[in-house]
Amino acid sequence: MPASTTLPITDDQMRQYVEEGYFILEGAIDADTLAALRGECTRFIGEIDARMDAAGTQIEGINHRGKRYFITLNHPKSEALTEFVFSETMAEICRATVGPDAFVFMEQFVVKMAEVGMTFSWHQDSGYVSHGRVPYVSCWCALDDMSVENGTISVLPYSRAGTRERVTHVAEEGTNDRVGYHGDDPGIPVIVPAGSIAVFSSTLFHCSGANSTDKPRRSYLVQYSAAPIMRNDGAGPWALARQFVKDGQIDRADDHPIVSPEDWVPERA
Repeated sequence: MPASTTLPITDDQMRQYVEEGYFILEGAIDADTLAALRGECTRFIGEIDARMDAAGTQIEGINHRGKRYFITLNHPKSEALTEFVFSETMAEICRATVGPDAFVFMEQFVVKMAEVGMTFSWHQDSGYVSHGRVPYVSCWCALDDMSVENGTISVLPYSRAGTRERVTHVAEEGTNDRVGYHGDDPGIPVIVPAGSIAVFSSTLFHCSGANSTDKPRRSYLVQYSAAPIMRNDGAGPWALARQFVKDGQIDRADDHPIVSPEDWVPERA
């Protein structure tokens, strides 16, 4: 299952990543791959809903039935997700951002259901990671056409945020979102067609609005680090530490460590 993109990534895009913390690849995911990712998203939502039914509840962790879903670390159970996470497209993004060595750090679907999807406050992805300072890249894949109305992300370039460093985040009362930017800059909304990828640094501030439309807003977030991100106690990796690119080449070994989804805090996008 190929995952084609407008590669090679241009020098201007790589320069923008260094200087401003992000770039956009429009139409990066081909139609067949996009359909497969959407299908797996639907399948895993069904599994979560079935577990809620069996437990007689409307909430499972931070998943709220019919409202929002964070569907995490399922690529070992999905050929389609594995093909995408370990695709040449993603390898090229890694080479252009984190360098010749890259480790799969985390992957998850983030779904804001119709008319009830919640907002997420300004944060850096690294603001949710207290273990180490290894740089990593976030690949936010739009599974639907994205708009302000359906709660797309907005990004705040380094030059407008006033920093490219990780900052201390504080918990927001009522949501427990971790907030790192308290200014009034509205940022730049990522208005892109389905199949596009927003590529941004773990230190780029971003937020997202509520979904006020009558359709779900689905995204798939895959993150890659330059080296394993370890726990403070050194007992092992904080999330995943599965090598993907080694010396610039895809490494398809399947013996790299994987940990349980319960062992980390999800990003919010």
